[in-house]
Amino acid sequence: MKKKRNMVLQNLVVDAYAAGGKSIARLDGKVVFIEGAVPGDVVDVRLTKNKKDWAEGKAIHFIQYSKDRVVPFCKHFGVCGGCKWQMLPYEKQLQYKQQEVTDQMKRIGKIILPEMPPAIGSGATTSYRNKLEFTFSSKKYYTQQEIDSMPMHEDGPRGLPSIPALGFHVPGSFDKVIDIEACHLQIPLNNEIRNAVRDYALKHEISFYDIRQHTGLLRNLMTRLCTTGDNMVNLVFGEFDKQVLEGIMEFIKNQFPQITSLYYTINKKMNDSLHDQQPILYHGNGYVVEQLGILKFKIGPKSFFQTNTKQAEVLYGIAKQFAELKGHETLYDLYCGTGSIGIFLSDQVKKVIGVELIEEAIDDAKENAALNCILNTRFFVGDAALVCTDEFFLEHGRPDVIITDPPRVGMHEKLVKQILFMEAPIVVYVSCNPSTQARDLQLLSEKYEVTAIQTVDMFPHTHHIENVVQLKFRHS
Repeated sequence: MKKKRNMVLQNLVVDAYAAGGKSIARLDGKVVFIEGAVPGDVVDVRLTKNKKDWAEGKAIHFIQYSKDRVVPFCKHFGVCGGCKWQMLPYEKQLQYKQQEVTDQMKRIGKIILPEMPPAIGSGATTSYRNKLEFTFSSKKYYTQQEIDSMPMHEDGPRGLPSIPALGFHVPGSFDKVIDIEACHLQIPLNNEIRNAVRDYALKHEISFYDIRQHTGLLRNLMTRLCTTGDNMVNLVFGEFDKQVLEGIMEFIKNQFPQITSLYYTINKKMNDSLHDQQPILYHGNGYVVEQLGILKFKIGPKSFFQTNTKQAEVLYGIAKQFAELKGHETLYDLYCGTGSIGIFLSDQVKKVIGVELIEEAIDDAKENAALNCILNTRFFVGDAALVCTDEFFLEHGRPDVIITDPPRVGMHEKLVKQILFMEAPIVVYVSCNPSTQARDLQLLSEKYEVTAIQTVDMFPHTHHIENVVQLKFRHS
């Protein structure tokens, strides 16, 4: 197989699922990873990478569709990167997610797995997210179908009018935004708010943000719609214009009385992150309240919270089961965030020690414990590998159980070594990335063995995976 730019491989039979939403075909002993196809498809693939033993590409033409396919429910499917697996029945999605976890544990972790029960699916496969973020753009992204439908100019190619858009980024493109009419990831109120804000802005000729030039007023829109009925909206501006801001904020407040917490933020930075910005409360409460089981959690405009509330209860229930709590334990909750797992387990232990790098998250954790009248939790700001010293253990006790829930990059090697040093009888590792989890488990295998494992699907129709592992200290 020759290496060529824009090379197209024809008539490939897709025969397996890989990872990260890709599938696999084989040609002359070479593995081809394909985006946009599923096992059973027969496709033509345009390569984006072409190495000696493997290649990557995107399906550009379907000769035959897999019998496992179903009709996607969203009109934006295939362009928006949010729900790439809509063409798969949900039971197949769960099967492939389970397969990916198993493959990563064996290939990267090189560990012997206990019997693995089926992945636990989400009760709701649409309208399950409590938070979504949208981007304003001065230039809408056009699909190829839209481009082909435009008339040709007499003197040459079609002209693409610059139409503002409010929606999601095209996967892999920082400056291309799809104008979203309907998103099925939140309850319908989300679509009503987003479309009304866009219509108001267009009617009043308010500028949408130009991502390349860093100019324009309207920049981002965040909606958080809680199961309790509390709802938060944060409208982000690229610059301050008092008259425009008050006009659109009054419109949102009056049009949607369901919104209990209405914020705006002025972000003049070059990037969209808000961790170092100060959202300003325009109307209502300064927070919303979400509920997990009987527990309530106050969430501010910058707070982190599990985005699938109902399935988070299932996930935390598995963590509680794996912790095998008897009531006398000191539980360490590492990467504790806003304290949700530790608080969820607090009624089953003597005390909870939470450690987290982000100070605002620790503030939220303390407030959430107080909100639920929980007195046996202590939360600390800092790097767990540095916080958990002999002096710290002397004051707070050594852990009987450790819960760790790191970000996608997994645990820092220093923390892995610290966990090995702490020698807690049980470690429960909650992960949103089975490949980095498998890497960390391989390091922990020096003193621990995997005794239980459970995959939990928090994000139907996506390739994202949550996995919970129980490790027990191996006494020599």
